[in-house]
Amino acid sequence: MGYNLQVNIDKSSGFCFGVVYAIEMAEDILDNEGYLYCLGDIVHNDEEVERLTNRGLKIIDHDFLKDLKNEKVLIRAHGEAPSTYQLALENNLTLIDASCPVVLKLQNRIKNSHDDEEQILIFGKHGHAEVIGLQGQTDGKAIVFQDLAELDGVELPSKFTLYSQTTKSVDKFYHIKDQLLSRGYEVKANDTICRQVSNRYEELENFVSHYDKIVFVSGKKSSNGKVLYDVCKKYNDNSYFISNVEELDQNWFNENDKVGICGATSTPMWLMEKVKAELETY
Repeated sequence: MGYNLQVNIDKSSGFCFGVVYAIEMAEDILDNEGYLYCLGDIVHNDEEVERLTNRGLKIIDHDFLKDLKNEKVLIRAHGEAPSTYQLALENNLTLIDASCPVVLKLQNRIKNSHDDEEQILIFGKHGHAEVIGLQGQTDGKAIVFQDLAELDGVELPSKFTLYSQTTKSVDKFYHIKDQLLSRGYEVKANDTICRQVSNRYEELENFVSHYDKIVFVSGKKSSNGKVLYDVCKKYNDNSYFISNVEELDQNWFNENDKVGICGATSTPMWLMEKVKAELETY
């Protein structure tokens, strides 16, 4: 017996412009040259990475970069620390810089703050590619924290400048700012959160309320995927997180369910289409 599911994909889900830009640059070079090195996963989505590696994209890490000479290397949307650009000069590497303009602007602001000898705190995920690039602007001196509890017992300067990774929650950022102010610190806060990501909270809130079930498609490594999935769950309790079609479970659905599909800024539209096609066979 068929479930007769009615399935729709959220029109505002899918790649943000920074990711579109990086992938288009990579595809152009792959079409012309057949291969291209990329420093780190081009996007936090294993399915999309696999599609591009099949076309000749070679994902490398910083250790590999040290020994690479006279090649082209793509810098992904997350951006890189100054040391990467320095190494490229020494190794005669041509950098194809697809750093997102929102991230570049933030790197620049952090660098200026650091040059002005301000103490810097960054609200962001430890070890995340973007955060490593941001911390690099401060010679590694900025304090990075994922949540306020980490700052308990840390001796903070009485006055500092607060920045955020571009894909963090706006609400959380302002909550952290208020908490730090209430603890008596002098905080200069710079809201550098990407509006293309934060606008999705409202769009999602709106979208998920119209469906019986929500299937959220995202790579497990995606920071904004975690944030956006939390939004889905908050406004529709029947929300399920999957990274690929294989993770779908028929038991989640009832007959005639209206199902909404949405994803992160790193989720390719073709993957959401694939999930939709699968659900329609139930």
